[in-house]
Amino acid sequence: MTSLKSIVIQPPITVDLTILRLFIAAALGMLLGLEREWSNKSAGIRTFTLTSLIGAAAMSFESTILLALGGGLLILQSALLGIRGLLKTTVDSESSTTSLSLTTSTSLLVAYFAGILVAAGRVLVGVTIAIIASFLLVLRRELHDFASQLSKDEVRSAAEFAIIAFVIYPLLPRGSYGPWNAIEPRTIWLLVIAVGGVGFVNYILMQRYGSRGIAITGFFGGLVNSTAVIGEIANRAQQNVQIESLAVGAILMADAAMAVRNFVIVATFIPRSAVTIGLPLGLIAVTGVLLAITSSDWDEDLELDFDSPFSTTSALKFGLLFLVVLLVSAGAQEIFGTTGFLITSFLSGIISSGTTTTTAISLISTGSITHSVAAAGVLAGTVASILVKILLAVSINRSLLQPIAVRSIALVGIGVAGGSVAIGLV
Repeated sequence: MTSLKSIVIQPPITVDLTILRLFIAAALGMLLGLEREWSNKSAGIRTFTLTSLIGAAAMSFESTILLALGGGLLILQSALLGIRGLLKTTVDSESSTTSLSLTTSTSLLVAYFAGILVAAGRVLVGVTIAIIASFLLVLRRELHDFASQLSKDEVRSAAEFAIIAFVIYPLLPRGSYGPWNAIEPRTIWLLVIAVGGVGFVNYILMQRYGSRGIAITGFFGGLVNSTAVIGEIANRAQQNVQIESLAVGAILMADAAMAVRNFVIVATFIPRSAVTIGLPLGLIAVTGVLLAITSSDWDEDLELDFDSPFSTTSALKFGLLFLVVLLVSAGAQEIFGTTGFLITSFLSGIISSGTTTTTAISLISTGSITHSVAAAGVLAGTVASILVKILLAVSINRSLLQPIAVRSIALVGIGVAGGSVAIGLV
């Protein structure tokens, strides 16, 4: 019988952390070099793997001289690749073009610095950079095609959005200011960025892929601007009586998209209220889609023409409107309590349900209202937006009154019922 003393417990096999990081760096280099190898570039898997290893090894020795030497050699190598590409002319069947190999040279620098980051212990940062760079390399053709299809106005809007998001936002002060401490500059501007970003992205998607059918156009258009969708569709239905059922379905799709957009904004900024606010908005969205599917014939296509949804002017207008609604809502809440906030939310929802939603989020962040009150306010704004669109559609085409009013009231009833249940569960 073996004695317990004679049993030797072997320690688990361990791997030196530096060695492990070297393997990770090599793997990232291989990932970056895979696409270059597949594209028959001058630098492939071996070159990229060695480049990442050089960066990781230099960082492991914590030698500034080695890091500088490796970086200098890499810059020289990149310059030689660029000169080689400049002197090399690739002739195809239609034209003659000169390739500078700039992408390969830059990718080598990314591989080098990814190896340095991994060896320095910033593994997640290095891996993230390498994966993003790899996707950019793989999607090269798709990205070029996408960029070539953008109009001048769309490119300008994208640049303006980048200024709003990445230049102005970091300069804004932190903390709460103003009456009732209701103004939190960074939160307000971040919500402006979020609403503008959702609209811009879905505008691009609609322009490129979503205008083949009225259902997709109505839904994606509703994410961009539901009021514009309803106005355009009602006008088309007035000119062509045969598409009245399509107009009804598209308007319901736009209402459903509006509910989805508001829910996404809420779930992003206050996840704790996602269920409370998400239940009524989800019911409105699902019911709107089901009513649209069952009440319309989707064989007819409808093209919508929108201006680019984002510009500096529109962002400032939205921010100003949001600030006014925010102060009025905070004041109403402070003076009249919950009733004042709900009335203000309903009235502001007539103008924009997105404004109501962002106002509720901002007031929650400053502790001015509870999550259940915010849910009721968002629902009030969404309901107001649905009801006012009945008047908008009818003002353009009276024949839409009965079908739109009946289905819109059904959406409101289901949303209010779902909101009552959700708030009661809080």
